[in-house]
Amino acid sequence: MSILQNKRVEVINLGKEDYQKVWDYQESIFKQTIDRKIANRKQEDYTLLLPTENYLIFCEHPHVYTLGKSGSLDNLLLDEAGLREHHAQFYKINRGGDITYHGPGQLVAYPILDLENFFTDIHKYLRFLEEAVILTMADFGISAGRIDGLTGVWVDFEEGAENPRKICAMGVKSSRWVTMHGLALNVNTDLSYFGHIIPCGIDDKAVTSMQAEIGQEVDIAEVQNSLQNHIIATFGMELGQ
Repeated sequence: MSILQNKRVEVINLGKEDYQKVWDYQESIFKQTIDRKIANRKQEDYTLLLPTENYLIFCEHPHVYTLGKSGSLDNLLLDEAGLREHHAQFYKINRGGDITYHGPGQLVAYPILDLENFFTDIHKYLRFLEEAVILTMADFGISAGRIDGLTGVWVDFEEGAENPRKICAMGVKSSRWVTMHGLALNVNTDLSYFGHIIPCGIDDKAVTSMQAEIGQEVDIAEVQNSLQNHIIATFGMELGQ
């Protein structure tokens, strides 16, 4: 655990932004954080050590499919012509997990955290993110939870439920306890785009959105505010200025 624990987090709102641009932005912050940690470990003078920063990035993306490093290209059901027809991009990326979809009406959160500021347990990190989403769903009257053995947040999640539906997907990367990538919460998402993939490589469960569950469009800014507050509270963060 770091002797310079910094629990402050800076929230960055990028709005609607191209996937590659946000990925590059994440990578630059990720590298800066790791470089600082390496420099600190080489520094013999304690008074010259610098704390690492934490960031919480929110955005929406245009239509895009991303395939994690452990995923199978067979789970993308569109060829290049199909991607063009649906105005969608495709990227192989360096997070864990299989294939997923991002698009308008979906709230994406990318926490770039030095977990040594909080705890060094990647499984606990994922569970904390899930908990923040579950609490956010409760704020909007949606009962959501976990399914054993599957990362993410689900509706009709109870054991034996006939139609479990994923409302939030997760996929992260971690190096030297610094995280990137994150979660994608379906708010007003066009769910038809999930029909062109086997989401997260799971072919026997459906996807859903807050709009589909509630029966009307949801204010994505209100969802972001709720999720931001629950992430900060769950991790014991302090909101940066």
